[in-house]
Amino acid sequence: MFTQFMQSSSLLSRSYRPRPTSTAFPRSSRAMSYSFGTVHAAPPRSRLSKYARRSGYMALGFGTVWLVDKEYNASAIGRNFRTLWTCVLITLDYKINFQPSKADHIPDLHERVAGRMYDLFTSNGGLYIKIGQAIGANAALLPRAMQDKFSRLFDDAPQIPYSTILSVFKSEFGKPPSGSDGIFEVFEEKAVASASVAQVHRAKLKSGEWVAVKVQKPDVNKQIEWDLGAFRAVMWMFEHWVFDLPVYFAVDFISDHLRQELDFVQEAKNASKTAEFVAAEPRLAGSVHIPKVYAEYSTKKVMTAEWIDGVRLSDRGAIRRLMGESDSSMSIVKLSSDLEGVQLNGGLKAIMQTMVELFSAQMFNWGWVHCDPHPGNIIIRPHPSDHRRPQLVLLDHGLYVRVSEDFKRQYATLWRGLLAADFSAIEGVTREWGIGTPDLFASATLMKPMKFKNGNGNGNRSSGGENFEGLNEYERSVRMKAKLKNFLLDTDKMPKELIFLGRNMRMVQGNNQSLGTPVNRIKITGYWASRSLTRTPNLPFLQRLKEYWHYFIFRSIMFSVDVFFWTSKLRQQIKARLGQKGEDFEDELERTMRGFAKSNLGVDVAPNAFEG
Repeated sequence: MFTQFMQSSSLLSRSYRPRPTSTAFPRSSRAMSYSFGTVHAAPPRSRLSKYARRSGYMALGFGTVWLVDKEYNASAIGRNFRTLWTCVLITLDYKINFQPSKADHIPDLHERVAGRMYDLFTSNGGLYIKIGQAIGANAALLPRAMQDKFSRLFDDAPQIPYSTILSVFKSEFGKPPSGSDGIFEVFEEKAVASASVAQVHRAKLKSGEWVAVKVQKPDVNKQIEWDLGAFRAVMWMFEHWVFDLPVYFAVDFISDHLRQELDFVQEAKNASKTAEFVAAEPRLAGSVHIPKVYAEYSTKKVMTAEWIDGVRLSDRGAIRRLMGESDSSMSIVKLSSDLEGVQLNGGLKAIMQTMVELFSAQMFNWGWVHCDPHPGNIIIRPHPSDHRRPQLVLLDHGLYVRVSEDFKRQYATLWRGLLAADFSAIEGVTREWGIGTPDLFASATLMKPMKFKNGNGNGNRSSGGENFEGLNEYERSVRMKAKLKNFLLDTDKMPKELIFLGRNMRMVQGNNQSLGTPVNRIKITGYWASRSLTRTPNLPFLQRLKEYWHYFIFRSIMFSVDVFFWTSKLRQQIKARLGQKGEDFEDELERTMRGFAKSNLGVDVAPNAFEG
């Protein structure tokens, strides 16, 4: 009996042995079990449970990547994903809805896109704020919704905790900022200012001087290459897929300068170089101060400079009171205790005269241009040796552009041509720069509409004012894009420095306008441009004599600009006495430029868009 049982078991084993395959299991989707010659089919696995298991694995994988990215990579991958997703939405929205049949809904399209871009920049923060501000500085020709959104993009961010600051100091110096073995005698843990890239703390050296300590936020260094890579991809996408406009050509130039802005050793060198230029210029020495940098307490991520007490130009009420130009409506404005009762000589004119001269010298003489002169980076204080004399203090030296001798000569020639109505000189420079519409470029540079006449004095050389009134939003946008493509005719020739110089010009103009236009900015800039041409290196004697003659003629031409300036001032004062609000010189320029943009480009420019 036992023998028969064993034989039957052996037979069954041979009969149901699975065929050899690449796995140890049968091809059938059902599992088989063997028990004493009886075959049992396992219950079928639920598809739902299989998909649930796979979904769980995917969620676990993505969660792990997200956590590692957040903890060790400053969410750089997540930020890039958010960027690319936003750009995909924008691209699809434009491809689907920017159509002739949907012309009435195009303003809504611009509103959606502006909201998505603004949310992207503010959500990602860091370098995205800098990129957004660069776009905002040139937003005057963008749709109105984008102008409004980008004008509210401020470089302000929450403070990082002191524990993070402590880790930065230990990484950079091998010791804490304060304490028995610390670097400073006193280090205030709460920052006095915090931006997207760095924050500033007040500290006291062991030698007794108070200093400003700028500390780079650690996440920024981890994010920068990811952010710049996303910036590159987005610009390529916008040029080739969305807008069909040449925007990619400046990506490398902008990226290089943004990288430099994160190197505080380079910023310290920039500050020292600017201080040398200022000291060598008689018109500026003493009127302008560049804070001293303490190299022994500075690294690539920490910079220590002298502490400056004064009033920031952004605090207009306090500036007016400090300069003795406040009125009864500003009686509530308070100054710091050390400035209470101080009144500096020269009024607002003294401040703006120095500012316009400083940035004109940078562009036309030094070829070394500070590209972020917003009001928060300028402090006014009493001169240390003459307490009734104002001194302008320039902060934040991270972003500078160096320009060549050839560019300086071209830019000065352009400005002199603009003010002397020398259209051939303007066309010569713009042709060298690959710009196809010299009148449009001249108008944007001077912030004043210019129309070129042809050689025999009849009509406009360019298209001039066009009638956009009868066009719908789609037709208006198409015509505007064609004009902009004609403007950027050859991007290989166009100097990339113009991007940052234009930003500088608009900010200086905005500073002047915000204080009521105390100086004729255009005349001062024109003088520096024309005078610099007389000092061009290696000029033959006869050519230099010719440049001096041009300068003499130019000064006489400037008399008409002054007449226009003072006429505008007089009208404003008369209206003020009549209880009406009058326009000043910069206000009139802005109004005429807004009209020029509407008639020549069909663009509805927001009020104050040219303030920078």
